[in-house]
Order: sequence, then C-alpha cells, then structure tokens
Amino acid sequence: MDRYPPIAEHGLVGDLQTAALISSKGVVDWFAAPRFDSPSIFAALLDHDGGGYFELAPEHPDATCKQLYYTDTAILVTRFMSPDGVGEVIDFMPPDQTRTATDRHTLVRAVRCVRGTVDFTLDCRPRFDYGRAEHQLELDGTSAVFRAPGIDAHLQATFPLEREGQDVRGRVRLSAGESGGAVFTVCASGGEAPTPPTVEDVTAQFWHVAGFWQNWLRQSRYRGRWPEQVHRSVITLKLLTYAPTGALVAAATMGLPEQVGGERNWDYRFTWVRDGALSVRAMLDLGFVEEATAFVHWLVDRLGEREGQEGEPLQTMYRVDGDPDLLEETLDHFEGYRGSSPVRIGNGAADQLQLDIYGEALYALSQGYEIAQQASYKGWKTLAKALDWFAEAWDRPDEGIWETRGGRKDFTYSRLMSWVAFDQGLQIAERFRRPADLEGWRKARDAIFEQIMQRGWSEKERSFVQHYDGDDVLDASLLLMPRVGFIAPKDAAWLSTLDAMDRKLVSDSLVYRYDPAASPDGLRGSEGTFSLCTFLYVDALARAGRLPLARYTFEKMQTYANHVGLFAEEVGPSGEQLGNFPQAFTHLSLIMAATTLDKALDEEQGR
Repeated sequence: MDRYPPIAEHGLVGDLQTAALISSKGVVDWFAAPRFDSPSIFAALLDHDGGGYFELAPEHPDATCKQLYYTDTAILVTRFMSPDGVGEVIDFMPPDQTRTATDRHTLVRAVRCVRGTVDFTLDCRPRFDYGRAEHQLELDGTSAVFRAPGIDAHLQATFPLEREGQDVRGRVRLSAGESGGAVFTVCASGGEAPTPPTVEDVTAQFWHVAGFWQNWLRQSRYRGRWPEQVHRSVITLKLLTYAPTGALVAAATMGLPEQVGGERNWDYRFTWVRDGALSVRAMLDLGFVEEATAFVHWLVDRLGEREGQEGEPLQTMYRVDGDPDLLEETLDHFEGYRGSSPVRIGNGAADQLQLDIYGEALYALSQGYEIAQQASYKGWKTLAKALDWFAEAWDRPDEGIWETRGGRKDFTYSRLMSWVAFDQGLQIAERFRRPADLEGWRKARDAIFEQIMQRGWSEKERSFVQHYDGDDVLDASLLLMPRVGFIAPKDAAWLSTLDAMDRKLVSDSLVYRYDPAASPDGLRGSEGTFSLCTFLYVDALARAGRLPLARYTFEKMQTYANHVGLFAEEVGPSGEQLGNFPQAFTHLSLIMAATTLDKALDEEQGR
C-alpha cells in the first residue's frame, strides 16, 4: 500500500484541455496529453513501477506535507515542513484561452524556500502510451527532451539536470526567499522547443494564471452559506471541461477502483450526456451561462450527426470532440491501483441502450431562457424529429443509468427521464411557439406517467422501485423525481419513498445507489456509497421540508471531501474515497444540493 497514495491524497491542475493529478507528496502520478482521453505520460497511480511519474519535493526524510489551493484558483500549493526549513512546490497549467485544440500543453512546477534551507530533488520518469512506448532522452544542462513516437516532452529547469538511463534527476538547494522551477511541456514530435524558463518567467506566469481563475470566478452569483465548497466545485467542473468543444468529462482519470482489488475499474475521461446535461443546471444556478450554453450546443451537434439515419439519435457518451468510438480494451501490463485489475481504456457502455439520456438532453436545453431562446430553427427541427422518433421508441427495456452489465430491464428511472423528455419538449415548444407534434408528445408523456405510477410503484415497500420486476429493489437515481417535476416533493407517495430509501439505501447519511445483492448488475464485488446520490438525497430532503436532516447530511458530507475540497465517485467503508477522481457528477450535485438547501433555508427563515 505504500506504493500507492490514497486516491484522495491529490489535487487537480489543468489547462481546460487536459489535467494532472499531483499527490500531497509532490508527485505527478497521473497526466495524459494532449487531451483528457489521450494515452498517459505519467500513470503511477495505475502501475507504480511502469506507469511513470514526476516527483519534485524536498529530500528530507522527516518532512511533513500540507496541500492547498491558492485562493479562488486552480493553482495547487504543496508545503513541506522539515527541521531544516519550509519549502513549497507550486503547480499550475496555463489555460489555453484560444479554445482551439492544441498538441502543446505545459505543467509549471515552481519551487521556493520560505524559511531556513531546503534541498529539493527532481525525478522525472515519463512512460508514454500507457507505458507501452519506448522513449529516447536528449539532455543538455538544464534542458531535457524525451522523444517518443508522435510526441516530445521537454523538461526545462532553473537548475542542472542529470541523466539516469532514459530518465532525469536534479537537485537544488534554496535558502529563505530563493525560488526556482521546472517546466514540463508536451508537443507533437518535432515541435518547437520552449524558451528556457527563468524565475521571473515562472513568477509572471503564476500571477497570470491566478488572475485568469479569479476573474473567471467573479462571474459567480452564489451568495449562499457554503461559498468555499460551491466555488471549489465549479472550478473543478471548469477544469474538467474541454474548452474547444464545451464537453465535460466525467472525471480526469481512468481505472481507479470502486472497490480496491475489484474489477469495477472504468475509464471516465469521456463525456456522458447525462453528466453534462445536469451540469447545465448547476452552471446556470451560479451564473456561468457561457459554459452551460457551450455544452448544449455540443449536445445539439451530436443529435444533428445522426439525423436521417436509422437507430438511436444519441449514444450514452462520446469523446470530447464528439467522436462516438470508445472501444473498450484492457491494459494487461498495468497491475492497477493497489492490484485492482483489469485496467480498462475506452468504455463499452457507450454501446449500451440508456433511454434516460433523452430526458436529460431535453432537461439541459430547457433549463435556461438564455439557452433555449438561442436555439436555431435547424436545431429545433433536429430536436423535434428526435422526440417524434422517441414517441414510438421509449417503451423498451434498457441497461439503465448505472450501466449495469446484467441484462436489460424496465428501469423506472429510464421511464422517468423519458417522461421528462416529452414534458420539457412540450414546455419549450409552447413557451417559444415552436412547431411540434404537441398532441403526440403529450400522449407519450401521459402514457409514461401512468405506466410509472402503475408499474414502478411497490405497495410492499410503499415506494417507487428500481425496475418493474423488482418489487423490493430501490434506486437512489429516483431522488431526482421531485426536482424534475414528476411528483410534488411533499406528496405522500414521495415522502414514503424517502422513508423507504432511508431504511434500505442510507448508511449514516451516506447513500448507496442500489443494492447489487438485491439487483445483480453482472459484476463481481461490491462498491461504496455513491457521493452523487448523497447530494441528491440532500436536495430531495430540502424539497420535502426535512431541513434539519438535509443540512446535517450536507455538512456531514463535507467531512468526506479531501484536504483541498475534492470528491471522488464513492466513499468506502472506512470513509476513504473510491473511484475516478475528481468526479464531475459529485461536484455538480454538490452545487445543486447547496442551492436548493440555501433556498429552502432562506424561505423558512423568512416566514
């Protein structure tokens, strides 16, 4: 276990096209380039020996570490305190503001001594193409170039570097007030070498990047009770958004396990329709209209690509540029995080049937007047044709929101979001007087409603259930029912559903998405509580008027965030974070929960 830090012991930096994870020990142990979904260069999180890493830290054996973000930015500061002195490593990636895809990406690692004297050591060991490609090193004083097929990586420092095989080491002693740095730049093979950095250059870049993030965050109109948590979450969502297209990746990483040693290890570096669609509401709630609009345009483009073709108008997920090819493969040479194998790249769930995505797509488009009024006539016709098709195609079993691999079922959540698709489509058409088959859509919407009430309800549990054949199987995805307007938040049927979830899915305020033992999902092993679902639970409790429990659950959940306010996908039995990290779904649901809870508390206090 000493070979792998806890998943939560990381901060995230990025440039809006890719990102890196840096441990609290000063080690870059995840970085892929030139995009989020590109092959890794540093992947020690998935294979300590063969994945590659970039360490920059004091060499004192008794140094203790603390990590934080520079205020209101994505600049990560790792502080090291030792008997000899106090030093800092400051990591950031200059954001590319052109919104044009580029093969050139830069990670800046500044070092400085705050007190006493600190000896910093550098150890850079890239392993290209998930550790499958060999590289050659060219070294000249303070500059090194790692050359691999199709890609060059330049490492330039303000202090001398030494060869160690095809890798690089370096060492610098700094006294109080002195600074230095190392800059790691990747580009296509044969790309122009960067200008060697000076301390002044690194300092200037720091202030430029700090200004970018702080100016961007000033757009936030959040004035609620949890500004630090909400703003860290929205910065994280921005970091996980691919600026050239506006597409949001589910997480920065791949292969991190939902159960250590288990097989539930997926590649999350892609754009799920549902994640991105729900992020639209979160972004709009905070005033980030540009980001919300960009994703909606990306989504409409995906619908337009399939127009006139047979089959599903949408698939569950895409690459950030809209490419639908996500072939799933395994990296057998990687041992996986703490032995969690297989390590997968790509994602076979892209080929699953998940009918809820149509509801989420319409939910995204309908959430803001600022977005819906921009819809072009062509875009609306594309959307309307998709709904016309869906009116004849909604009543099918599917794999569901959780991408189970145990066979298709009539999932209640899939029907719920199918209802949302027609309900939101009708609202948009009527509000903006757009041409549409209102009668056909209304007929489909009402039929779905009746079906859910008749077949998705269990008299035994006094609750809505996961699927039509599961009389006692609950599912936390249904916590969205009141938010999307399917049922009143204080309806007796909904309150009894909340009570049933309390009994069967909630563990000390943390929420499981479902019980694999009661509803087999085709995979071995178990999983932790799902952080998204815990925040959806807060949202539902607040809407139901159960404010003391909602607030207690929300604030208790903050104790599971890591030291810099980030969340992975799940919380394990001992409170550890599990799954890919950080997860966009968790952070967008935190924002949703906070804004709902703030509103409910304000209304209560105003009475």
